[in-house]
Amino acid sequence: MGYEAGMKVLVLSLAVVAVAGIRPSKLVRQVPAMYVLGDSTLDVGNNNYLPGKDVPRADKPFYGVDLPGSGRPTGRFSNGYNTADFVAKTLGFDKSPLAYLVLKAHNKLIPSAITRGVSFASAGAGILDSTNAGNNIPLSQQVRLFASTKAEMDAKLGPGAVSHLLSQSFFLLGVGSNDFFALATAQAQQNKTATQSDVAAFYGSLLSNYSATITELYELGARKLGVINVGPVGCVPRVRVLNATGACSDAMNQLAVGFNGALRSLLAGLAPKLPGLAYSLADSSALTQATLANPLALGFASTDSACCGGGRLGAQGDCTPAAALCADRDAYLFWDSVHPSQRAAFLGAQAYYDGPAQYTTPISFKQLAGM
Repeated sequence: MGYEAGMKVLVLSLAVVAVAGIRPSKLVRQVPAMYVLGDSTLDVGNNNYLPGKDVPRADKPFYGVDLPGSGRPTGRFSNGYNTADFVAKTLGFDKSPLAYLVLKAHNKLIPSAITRGVSFASAGAGILDSTNAGNNIPLSQQVRLFASTKAEMDAKLGPGAVSHLLSQSFFLLGVGSNDFFALATAQAQQNKTATQSDVAAFYGSLLSNYSATITELYELGARKLGVINVGPVGCVPRVRVLNATGACSDAMNQLAVGFNGALRSLLAGLAPKLPGLAYSLADSSALTQATLANPLALGFASTDSACCGGGRLGAQGDCTPAAALCADRDAYLFWDSVHPSQRAAFLGAQAYYDGPAQYTTPISFKQLAGM
């Protein structure tokens, strides 16, 4: 399918969904539970419970301004729901499972882990432990927290019942952007450009950790894995504002594209070695690039600026109660200087679930859930 035809299918399918709406209360759950690992695009409140003044938190207005029912910040880096919420909705849940640290604080971890799932995602987390170290729950630690949760589930239900539950559940994994931001920051501080050997070493570390994560999740019982790749990190407002013209950083985008290709190969090679593992790789990069190429087709009036922020492109100030706030949040691709708006997250989740085939491989999230 060509680009133009693909965009027409995407616009049509998403328009139908938007008109019909998502009514999770009337849907049958397609999986018994959902477990989420990743970064701020999926975090639903874990970082609010982490100590430290430099921990990124979405705990003040205008975060959550459009969240149904409250309009208050909940730890989501969005004006409303985020990608994890909308993926959960497509699977028949009302929203993302609650954050691990929220559940622990209220002594509700095991009931939720068994009946709904748990989110371990943490803003600022990377594939590498060194990324934003000390200010998030890194991916490796998220896996360890899932392992300890599973041990408690085993004690409650028995290993056999838990094994069956996990084999039918949906595991959502979205991480990697922060590793690229960290690399770019380190290069800028050293006033250098990554060499070919630097890039090879960087990819090698990322892929090694990713492979270890998937293998460990598999050994713990995961069988349905939905993976979201790294988007065009060079096009977020925080990066654009560094360019006098406001253009994307092609170098950062190419670096991400190279990693995404390697990740695709990694998954294709790893799956046959892990009997029973099924996966769907969502192409956030291609979807966002298609949106940037024809934003009006999806109703976006702004694709280079933050809705909530300050200064040029809304990217020179944080999203705070004193920030400038755009009037039409749905018209903005970006909510703040890094994160997608609620509507962008909605469109992404729909594309991954049952959108044009080019945005998921080898199967869609819908097909994965139904296996």
